[in-house]
Amino acid sequence: MMRNWFWALVAVAIWLLAAHVNAGPAPRGADAPADVFSAMRAQSMLARLQGPARPHPAGSAENAAIHGRLLTELAALGVPAETLQARQCYAEPRWAAIECADVADIIATVVPGDGKAVVLMAHMDSVPAGPGAGDDGSGVVTLLETIRALKAGKAPSHHPVIALFTDGEEAGLLGAKAFVDDARWRDRAGVVINVDQRGSAGQSLLFQTSPGDARLVDLYARNVPRVGTSSLYAEIYKVLPNDTDLTPFLQAGLTGYNFAFVDEVAHYHTAIDTIGNLDPESLQSGGDAVLGLTRGLMDHDFAALKSGNAIYLDVIGQWLPRLPASFALPLSLLAFVGIAFLAWRQRPGLWNFLTPPLFLIGAVALGFGLQALARLISGHSDPAYAQPLTLRLSLALGVWTLALLAARRATVAACWLWFAIFAVATAVFIPGLSPYFLFPALIAAVALPFGFAWAPALAAMIIWLQLTAEAEPLMGLAVTPLFTLPAAMGLFTLAPLLKWRRSHALLCGGLCLLLAVAAGFVPAYDAQHPQRLNFRYVETGRDALWIADPVKTLPAAIRQAMAFSEKPMPVGGDLDRKAYIAPAGAPRFSAPSATLTRNGRVVTLRFNGSSSTDGMALTIPVDTALSSVTIDGNAFAVPNALRPFVISCASPGCRDASVTLTQREEKPFALLLAELRYGLPPDGQKLLAARGTLGVASQFGDGIELQTRVKVD
Repeated sequence: MMRNWFWALVAVAIWLLAAHVNAGPAPRGADAPADVFSAMRAQSMLARLQGPARPHPAGSAENAAIHGRLLTELAALGVPAETLQARQCYAEPRWAAIECADVADIIATVVPGDGKAVVLMAHMDSVPAGPGAGDDGSGVVTLLETIRALKAGKAPSHHPVIALFTDGEEAGLLGAKAFVDDARWRDRAGVVINVDQRGSAGQSLLFQTSPGDARLVDLYARNVPRVGTSSLYAEIYKVLPNDTDLTPFLQAGLTGYNFAFVDEVAHYHTAIDTIGNLDPESLQSGGDAVLGLTRGLMDHDFAALKSGNAIYLDVIGQWLPRLPASFALPLSLLAFVGIAFLAWRQRPGLWNFLTPPLFLIGAVALGFGLQALARLISGHSDPAYAQPLTLRLSLALGVWTLALLAARRATVAACWLWFAIFAVATAVFIPGLSPYFLFPALIAAVALPFGFAWAPALAAMIIWLQLTAEAEPLMGLAVTPLFTLPAAMGLFTLAPLLKWRRSHALLCGGLCLLLAVAAGFVPAYDAQHPQRLNFRYVETGRDALWIADPVKTLPAAIRQAMAFSEKPMPVGGDLDRKAYIAPAGAPRFSAPSATLTRNGRVVTLRFNGSSSTDGMALTIPVDTALSSVTIDGNAFAVPNALRPFVISCASPGCRDASVTLTQREEKPFALLLAELRYGLPPDGQKLLAARGTLGVASQFGDGIELQTRVKVD
C-alpha cells in the first residue's frame, strides 16, 4: 500500500519541480553587477520604450513613436544606429498569400569590426490589437539590456555584433526579409539569435536552430546558465503554421538560434499583452540565454559550428544530454536487443504484452472523455482556459487510475520492450523525439539484468513528466493528449512496480470524475484570461454589417447590444468566412476603388484608398489562372492554388499601391478589394462596453472593412 503512495508523491514532486524550473530564474534587480543581465533594468527600459502602451503595427504613427524612442535608448547606450526603409513584400508557400507593408528596420552596431557578425534580432512592431509588451517588446529590451551588459563587460571579441530591430514582423516577417534582401547587410551576417515570444511567462526556450545543430547546441549548453531545449521542439515547430523573423534567414542559408517563452498564451496578440502581465522571471531567463550565447559566439570560430544534427533534451534545466542523430538508431537497436533478450527469458503472456499500449490508448481516450464532460457542463469549448488546476488534477488522477489498473497485468519486461520498440521507431521516423525513449531504454538495458527496475523507471518519469509540465502551456488543456499522453509515458514503466489495489483505483477514479464535474463549474474566462472576441464593421456594397468572431457561445450582453444571428453565417457571400452577423443600417463610408488597365493577359490596378486607410487587401479567386504578381516592383510567381489567393498590404502607405496581375490565359474575372481601418465607428462603442473584461480583442483586433467587387472584363 505504501509503495503506491510513495510513487504517487514522487510523480507529483517531479511535476512540481519541472513546473518551477519552467517558470524561469529569479529576476536580478537594478543593482545587479553591470556586466550581467538584469530583468529589472530591462523592465525599466520597456516602460520607457512603450510610453503610453498603445498598439504599434507597421506604418502606424505609434510605430514611428516607438522607432524614435528606441533610437534614443540606443544613443544613450552609445551605440550608433541607422534605419533601413522599404516597401517590402514576402510570400511563403504555405500562406497562399503575399504580405506587404512599409517597414523601417533599425540596425545598430554594438561591437564594430570586419568579418561575419553576431546578429541579435527582435521585432519592434505589434499586432493591431495590443501593445505587444511580451511580443515583442520583451525581445527588444532583451537586446538593449544585452547590449548594455556587453559594453560594460568589454570582453575582447573576434566578431562584430549587430543588433537588428525589425519592423513588420506581424505583417509577414517583412523587416527580416528586407534585411536579407539587402546584400550589404546580409553578407555581414554570420550567426543570428532571434528573440520572439508566444506568451508573457515561462522559461525562454531554444525551440529552433538552423540545420546541422550539434555544435550549435554544444555551444548553447556551455554558455547558458539554465538550459531549456529539446530536439523535439524543432520537430513540433516543423508542422506548426507559425513562422518568426528567423525564417527568411534560414531560407537564405544562414546559421541561427530561435528563442521564445510560451506560457500565458491567453495574453499573446491581445490587448492585455501589457508590461503588468509580463513575468520578469521570463525576461531574466531570456536575457541570461541571449547574453551567455552571444559572448560564446563572439569568441568562437563560426566555421567550426558546421556539423550534423543532434538529439537532445534538457533535464530540469541543469543538464543537456545529447548525442549525434546518427547514433539514435544503432543505440536504439542495441537497447532493444538487450531488453528483448530479457523479455525472451521472462516470456510475458499476451495480456502482459498488450497492457502497455492499452494503457496509452486509454489515457488519450480518458483525457478526451473528461474534457468532454467538463465542456458539457460548462457550455464552453475550453472550460479550463482561465483556471486549469481543477481539470489538470482530474486528468492527472485519471492517468494514475489507469496506471493502478495496468499494475494488475503489467510486467517489467513487456513495458520496457514496448519502450525499446518506440525508441527504434522514433529513431527512424521522428529522430528529435527519440531521446525521450532512447535515454531511459539505455539505462534499462544496463539496470534490468541486475534487478534495478526502479532506476530506469525513475529516469523515464523525470523525462516525461517534465515534458508534461512543458507541453501544457502550448495549447492549455484544450488538447488533452498534450497532458495525458506524456503523463502516461512517464508512468508507463512504473506500472509494474505498483501494487494492484481495487480500493486505490476506485478512490482515484471517483475523485477524477468529481474533479471533471467540478471543472465544468469553474468560470471558463476571467479578466486575466478573457475570451478572444473581435468585432468588425463591414460594408459589402449595398449592405452594412456588424460581425463578431464565430466563438462557440456569443455572450448574452453582446446579443442585447446588437441583434446578432443565432449561429455563424457567411460574410458577404464568402462561404469560407463565417461570423455572427447583425445589421448595421445604411452604408456610411465611400467604397474603395482601383484604377484598372488591361493589356492582354496583364492587368494593372492602382488602389485609391482614403486618408483613413490602414491597409488594403485584394482577394483573387481560384479560377483567375494567375502566373505572376508584381506589387510596386516586387515580383512573385503564383502556383496553382486550391483556395483564393490574397494580397495584403498592411500599412497606410498602401492606399495607392500598384498591383500587376499576369494571367496564364486571357479571361474575365472579378476581384474582392477591401480597405481596412483600425477601430470601430462611434456606434460600435456599445459593443465594446458589452464585451467588458471577459472578452478581448486579438490579432487584427476590432476594425472597419470596406469591400467592393472589381470586375475585369
